[in-house]
Amino acid sequence: MSKATVSGTKPAAPKTHHGIDHSIDLGHGNSPAAWTCVIVMLVGALIASIAFVIANSPIFWGGIAVMFLGLLAGFIMRKAGYGVGGSKLKNTGH
Repeated sequence: MSKATVSGTKPAAPKTHHGIDHSIDLGHGNSPAAWTCVIVMLVGALIASIAFVIANSPIFWGGIAVMFLGLLAGFIMRKAGYGVGGSKLKNTGH
């Protein structure tokens, strides 16, 4: 590899595919709302998985309900301003 620097070049034009600009950083959903949603849903999936293995239907459906509660908690937290770019968060770029 060459260590020579390139000077005097223009920045590359945004790459588009079907009218979508792929040069925009979309982020990864790092917010309290997203983390709460994912963690609660993982706990629900764990409960449902264990119940499936031991063939216990009421606990299985309880695990499914916990997963839906996680989805609801994430949605409510996002609306309350704890999502990406939310009013309650300081936008530090991390």
